[in-house]
Formats: sequence, structure tokens, C-alpha cells
Amino acid sequence: MEKIVSLCKRRGFIFPSSEIYGGLASTWDYGPLGVELKGNVKAAWWQSTVYEREDIEGLDAAILMHPKTWSASGHIKNFFDLMVDCKDCQKRFKSQAKCPSCGSSSLTKERPFNLMFKTFLGPVEDSGSGVYLRPETAQGIFVNFSNVLNSSHRKLPFGIAQIGKAFRNEVTTGNFTFRSREFEQMEIEFFVPPNEAEKWYKYWVKERLSWYTKLGINSKNLRVREHEQDELAHYAKACADIEYKFPFGWSELEGIANRTDFDLKQHSEFSQKDLAYFNEETKTKVLPFIIEPSGGIDRTVLAFLVDAYREEQVRERKRVVLGLSRRLAPIKVAVLPLLRNRGEIVRFAKSIAGDLRKHFSGCGKKVVYDDTAGIGRLYRRQDEIGTIFCVTVDVDSLEDKKVTVRERDSMEQVRVSTEGLRSYLEAELQK
Repeated sequence: MEKIVSLCKRRGFIFPSSEIYGGLASTWDYGPLGVELKGNVKAAWWQSTVYEREDIEGLDAAILMHPKTWSASGHIKNFFDLMVDCKDCQKRFKSQAKCPSCGSSSLTKERPFNLMFKTFLGPVEDSGSGVYLRPETAQGIFVNFSNVLNSSHRKLPFGIAQIGKAFRNEVTTGNFTFRSREFEQMEIEFFVPPNEAEKWYKYWVKERLSWYTKLGINSKNLRVREHEQDELAHYAKACADIEYKFPFGWSELEGIANRTDFDLKQHSEFSQKDLAYFNEETKTKVLPFIIEPSGGIDRTVLAFLVDAYREEQVRERKRVVLGLSRRLAPIKVAVLPLLRNRGEIVRFAKSIAGDLRKHFSGCGKKVVYDDTAGIGRLYRRQDEIGTIFCVTVDVDSLEDKKVTVRERDSMEQVRVSTEGLRSYLEAELQK
């Protein structure tokens, strides 16, 4: 983890938030490369869940919601931790027999600690204006069930997908970006006939597991763990976690839950609006069961970084490589001049980079130009940040209009004409 954290800071993936003021605990900023990687993860998820399927619609619900939402969902009643203070060292932590900091058994009585961030609407802070920053994105989907159903004319089974921010006033944070107070989720709420819930639950466990391996995560570092009955949330009939083997141990990437009809039933009761699905063929109403695959984007980005990191010996020198898949790598192509003190080579390299940038900019394929070091150091830098191809412009390029294309993983080099460079890279990046 130390190597990953160092790489993320040094190369511009992830920075501590508000670092010039000493930082803010468990909050993080995504730098130039991090925002590209995170965006590519979200795009890959959206592609597979919305664009490549015929049974899922997208949604982007507001972060602030009516306070009754959280009463209906059970968060007001259930979403808290029991906390105690150590009388000796004054540290606060989740209830347990001894202080994890000093080992003292002299603790205060348990007190509930609300995990939701509260704020206020309007200019006056009073009890009537209190709202919460959403602790999950799911409720925005449930309250829009009828809106999506009526506007898209869907039939069961169908799903609603959403990517968005959520906030939890976690007491226990840590392990870099794995657990933080502000995070981003990618969730599907899949609405099914009650008698098909078990079938779809098993389907989504398998489907979500395969998504990670398709994008390059080693299957040996993934496992599915079914929850025991005493672990299940108050709304769940079944739940399975897809876990990744981080350096700090097996930990959850994504949970798939059978939420039964709890959510629509609760919101129907609290809102006094009928959220039942009407079957036109049978002329009957039913409250659908909900299968929920819910993953954390920040955890997923961290897993991809950890899984992709490797060190190799190349000609008795260490080479650090971030072997991200071609879909996820922040930079797809780096154009490099072999001699940065030769103006004509620099100008030719910049023109090639500009041409590629125009061609690939609308495809989510970032192209960069770099002449800030010698070619050896440039190669090592691009390997370390996961760049798929390096295109080197040399003296011969001025005459034969060919460049050297180097692939990251194999380090193989081929000469390609500048005229055919775009189509060559396009074809290679599709592999």
C-alpha cells in the first residue's frame, strides 16, 4: 500500500484533500491521471450496464432529498453506530470492551452516533429546515420508480442505474481511499417479479463478478462471500459481497442484495403514493422485489491500481509498470521526441500528437506529448502511469515519415508510417 500511495501522489492520481492546510481526514482529491482513471471506470460500468443492455435505464438523482425519505428507508431509525469514549485517553470509538488506543477498560456508556451528515435548507437553521446529505444513492432510484416506469414504458424485469456521490460520517476510516466520508457509488436497482427474485439474485452475482475480470483484475484476487443471517441488513433477504484481496486483507468491492419489496412498500406507505407495478396482461398489481448490485467507485479504482502494479527487472534495472487494461488506462498514447534539442523533431512530434488528439478526443482516449526528459526516463515514466503506447519521433522520421510505436507490456517496437498511425493505434487499442 505504501508504494501505491506514493505512486498516486507522485504521479498525480490521488492527493490528500486540502493538503496545503494540513489535509482533511479521509477525504481525497483525484489528480490529472486519477480523474481520467476514475472516469474510465465509470464509463466502463455505464457502458456495460446501460448501453449494452436493453433492460436498464439511467438516472441522476439529487443529493439532497426530502427528510421523509430517510424515515421511510429506515436510516433515521437504524443508521447509527454505538460509540464510547475512553476516560483515560479521551479517544472515541465504536463500542467494545477495551480502548483500542491505550487498552483501558474505563469507558463511558454507549451513545448512538448518527452516520448521516445533516445540513439545512434556507437561511434559517432550525428543526424544520434540516435535511441530510444522502448516505447512499439507492433511495433516489426508489422514489423515482414510477417516474422512470411511466416515462420509459418498461415491463418487469427492468433496472435503473445510477452513479453518484454519497456521504457517511464514518468513525472508522482508513486504508487510503477504501473507506472515506465522501465517496462515489455505482448502483443498479433491478426490479423483478417476486417469484423470480432468487434467479436474478444469482444472475447478478455472477454478472458483476465477471465485470471485474473482464477489465483485467486477476480472478485469484476476487471471491464471493455470502452473508450469514445475522449479518443481513434489515431490508435484505440475501446478500453477497464481491471481495478483493487488498494488501490489508480481503475487503468488499461490491455488494449484491435481494432487498425484497421493502423499499417500494416503505415509500408507498410514507408518501401515500401507490408504487405498485401494474401488469397490463394479467390486469394485476404487484410490488416488485429489488435486486441491488452496489459498488464503490473509489474502492474499485484502488483495486484496479493495486492489481495492475508490478515491478520487473529489465536489463538489470527495475521497471515499475501499471498494467491497467486498455479501456481503463488514463493515457492511451504518449508522443515523445527522441532528441528534444532538435527543433524540427520537436515540431514534427507535436504535430503528430495534435493530430492524434483531435482524432481520439471524442473517444475517451487521452493523448499526451512529453519532452521533459531523455527517452529512457520518458519510457519509464509512461510505464509507471500505465500508458499503453509510446510513439517516438526520431531523426529518420523526418525523412521516411515513420515513427516507432512501443507497446507497454511487451516493450515490443514497430515502425509505422505517420499516414497509417491513427488506424494502427485504433485497431491495437480495440484488442
